[in-house]
Amino acid sequence: MNQYFSTYDLGLATVLVTLGYKLLELDKTNSKKVRFVFREEKGINQAMLDYWNDEIKLPAQTLFNNQKMLKNRIYSDA
Repeated sequence: MNQYFSTYDLGLATVLVTLGYKLLELDKTNSKKVRFVFREEKGINQAMLDYWNDEIKLPAQTLFNNQKMLKNRIYSDA
């Protein structure tokens, strides 16, 4: 049985993508916000906690490039 981790937070989604977690879909059923759906994998909950506790250290350029990619996906028609 597959399990999923989801968030509406763009910053957290960007961090998870940068850390290599698999983004499965962008759920756009709510016209006011997007839900980022990831495969639940080992360590993803700890990564979320580290994000909220400001304990994440990532390459800035990679982080911003991934955020740009996610924004492009949000605003695309697909």
